[in-house]
Amino acid sequence: MPSVAEKSTSVDLLASQFPVTLPIPTPTTNSNLLAIKDVQREEDLLRNPSSFRAWWTAIHTTKEAYNAQLKAEQRTNVPDEIATLLGPVATPLARHSLQCLTYLYEAAIVQFPGSFKLWKSYLQMRMSYVLGRQVVKKRAGGRKKLPEMKDALEEEKEDLESWEGGLNGVVGWGEWRSLIATYERALMWLPKLPRLWLMYTSIFFHPMCPPVISHTHARRTFDRALRTLPPSLHARIWVRYLLWAETKGGSTTVSVYRRYLAVDPSVTEHYTSILLSPIDSVPRPLEAAKLLLSLARKASRGEYVSPEGKSSYQLLGDFLDIVERFSDEVGLDVDATIESNKENAKADAESLQTDGQLVRMDGPPVPVGAGGAYDEDEDPLSSRKLNIEHIVHKDGLEVYKDQAGRLWTGLATYWIKRGEFDRAISTFEAGIATVLTIRDFTQIFDAYAEFCESLINAMMESLESPEEDDDDEDTKETEREMDIKMKEFEALIDRRPFLVNDVLLRRNPNDVQEWEKRVALWGEDDEKVADTYTKALETINPRKATANLHRLYVNFAKFYEEGGASGSAEPDLDSARKILEKATKINFKAVEDLADIWCEWSEMELRHENYDEAVRVMQRAAAIPKNTKINYHDHSLPVQARLFKSLKLWSFYVDLEESIGTVESAKAVYDKIMDLKIANAQVIVNYAAFLEENQYWEDSFKVYERGTEVFTFPISFEIWNIYLSKFVKRYGGSKLERARDLFEQALEKCPPKSCKPLFLMYGQLEEDYGLAKRAMSIYERATQVVADENKFEMYTIYIAKATANYGLPATRSIFERALEVLPDKQTAEMCLRFAALERKLGEIDRARAIYAHASQFCDPRVNPKFWQEWNSFEIETGSEDTFREMLRIKRSVQAQFNTEASYLAAQTLSAQQNGTSEQPSTAQPADPMAAAEQQVKGPAFVAAKKTALPRVDEDQASSTPDLPPQQADNADEIHISDDDEEDS
Repeated sequence: MPSVAEKSTSVDLLASQFPVTLPIPTPTTNSNLLAIKDVQREEDLLRNPSSFRAWWTAIHTTKEAYNAQLKAEQRTNVPDEIATLLGPVATPLARHSLQCLTYLYEAAIVQFPGSFKLWKSYLQMRMSYVLGRQVVKKRAGGRKKLPEMKDALEEEKEDLESWEGGLNGVVGWGEWRSLIATYERALMWLPKLPRLWLMYTSIFFHPMCPPVISHTHARRTFDRALRTLPPSLHARIWVRYLLWAETKGGSTTVSVYRRYLAVDPSVTEHYTSILLSPIDSVPRPLEAAKLLLSLARKASRGEYVSPEGKSSYQLLGDFLDIVERFSDEVGLDVDATIESNKENAKADAESLQTDGQLVRMDGPPVPVGAGGAYDEDEDPLSSRKLNIEHIVHKDGLEVYKDQAGRLWTGLATYWIKRGEFDRAISTFEAGIATVLTIRDFTQIFDAYAEFCESLINAMMESLESPEEDDDDEDTKETEREMDIKMKEFEALIDRRPFLVNDVLLRRNPNDVQEWEKRVALWGEDDEKVADTYTKALETINPRKATANLHRLYVNFAKFYEEGGASGSAEPDLDSARKILEKATKINFKAVEDLADIWCEWSEMELRHENYDEAVRVMQRAAAIPKNTKINYHDHSLPVQARLFKSLKLWSFYVDLEESIGTVESAKAVYDKIMDLKIANAQVIVNYAAFLEENQYWEDSFKVYERGTEVFTFPISFEIWNIYLSKFVKRYGGSKLERARDLFEQALEKCPPKSCKPLFLMYGQLEEDYGLAKRAMSIYERATQVVADENKFEMYTIYIAKATANYGLPATRSIFERALEVLPDKQTAEMCLRFAALERKLGEIDRARAIYAHASQFCDPRVNPKFWQEWNSFEIETGSEDTFREMLRIKRSVQAQFNTEASYLAAQTLSAQQNGTSEQPSTAQPADPMAAAEQQVKGPAFVAAKKTALPRVDEDQASSTPDLPPQQADNADEIHISDDDEEDS
């Protein structure tokens, strides 16, 4: 194995071979540079020195010749160590080819020093011998013409040049320096070409580039490029400059990025990520936090749009993440925070006193504290740490009220990371005491509970494995602290329902239901319950309260009435009355709420057998003012002014008078209700029933009459129905004329759909106490007046009554009138009954005529019952001619209905409902219209049920033998024996 001295000697020997291009090789300095075959080329170039084509052809011919020789050359005789160090110039042929090509390019550049094409080809050739073979990356799609810097950095990082091999920077230092000198000469001739600068700067990303070139010289080169090129081309240089700065790290990255951020702050977020995870230096969390805080404030003011699409709150969240990770490096400690909070409070107070003051900046005057004023918290160059509490309150909680949970937990986590547990606990408590949503509360409470558990677990672990320096006193102190923390944790868990209730009450202090839950949480603690009720009644705004505010007053009064929540104290009726008295002066949303208060007050007096006091309470509540023309639904008036028109209040009052008062007092209350015109039908019925119970019959009937005058149909129908039934039951036939007048009065304004029961009652009255003839006339009127849907039933009743009174023949005229009035479907049914009547009377021809008349309304496929009955009738009583006439009519009717789409749909629907179909093999659609369309699309003739020949599929037609013709069967045919035919 070679020693270190031998290695050093071999490296020096290799380094002595370079540079091969400095000084520039010429035939006079290097006799091996030209061969005999190159003489003609040189003579041609000497004769045409100004011909670019001649120089270009000579250079490419020579280059291709050397490339072919280099490919053919075997490098097996070169050791791997030398090949690794020397790269493309490891062989003598490679070095010789580099010298020859350099000689040609330099001679051509003397003639054409301003040719970019020549310089580019020359520099690429030199780079291929020093940097190695460039790896060409395949790229899908094109590049944006003017991308944002963030996107440009990502694209440039993917497209950055890479090489295979290359000349070692130590061994080939001379050659690297010669390449840099060549670029400098090219830039001296072509300083405004950005491509040349980009090629030059790509050298600095090579892994074998000597440090002298890739650090200080590279930074100065980038600066010279920015100074030389116009501003419109700076973006192309800055992309490479920033990527190069990221690879170097340390102060270089910081200084370069700071320079660029002064021009374009769009990559600030990317810069903060670099500051937090640098390549070869310590993180700079304070600078990153200040930059993110500045971005969050600018975004909230609309002065900054994140290229990553982040909102101002998300930027503030990133700031909190840095604060939680690097709490000691970013924020102040507790004492400094308290002192800073005092200073900020003092400054805020002064700013309130000097509201509107302006400060002169570099531009127009702006208000003090505006976005243009200097803030040390946003200055990344300042080393002053941040007051995290003030920032979270000012920039977080005051702006993003719906994200309070995340902000409070972030602030508490900051104090936990700093080891300030007491401050963290106070932060958690402050957050729980201020949040307004259950989501935020749950987030803070869960973090609080998790922190307490972790603290207790840490104490238990320290007790299980104590350190060697700990003595008994320290152990006992730890145990005491753990007991205290355990009690605090248990108290926190027990407080959770109260804390949730506090959150809901802060969100809506007028939520009555939450106040009721608060009372229920205190259980049997009478003092707390009383305080909660008192605080609730002081806090709630009656006009903004949720439903059932009056129940809060009622329950509070019951609390004193029942002797507290536990019932152990003495009942305090005076306090309950005071609460209810106060409740009667509250302007509730609805009049019914105030009425409930008075009713509950009266019920409380009743429960304690203070009957006179209960009546007096209702008298106070139902006091009628002088002006009774107040609109009950006028919400501009207080509920106290509209209370006297509350039917709920009067209903309770009248029930109270009925139960403990006198008949006269109850009648007086009922009369007041009637005078105020607030009675409904139920009040009318109750008033009349009350008078009826006390034997005031005529008075009860007067009440019914007042009710029928006040209300119209259909409401008055129920009153009339009860009134007439009571009147008939009371007087029967003794006051028949009066009863008739009442019925006529009721029927005068009764609508057709409601008058049927009244007619039946009227007719029954005449049958029981009057004349049968009047009863029949009443039924006759009923058949003309009632609604169409009730006429069939009414005719049925009329026919039954006429049959009972006058016999069957008298019903013929009724049947005839019914057939003229009733609709088609009901006409068919009535015809069947009429025909049955005629058959009973022996009038066969009349019955047959009725069947023929009804047949026009009955489709044989929809109403098979009718045709079956007619068929039975003809079989029993008819002849061959009458039977054939019936069949003829049936076929004509069926043909008539086949031409009407509506009847086709009805037929299909009827068949589906009956579970039958003329063609069982064909599925019928569920929709009647679809069935009609299906029928219309079919054949226009009436298909026979049985065909002469059976249906055969097309594919079986050829294989099926011919069948003899069969005679079609007729189900309606009358079979006559041969003997009868001979007799005829």
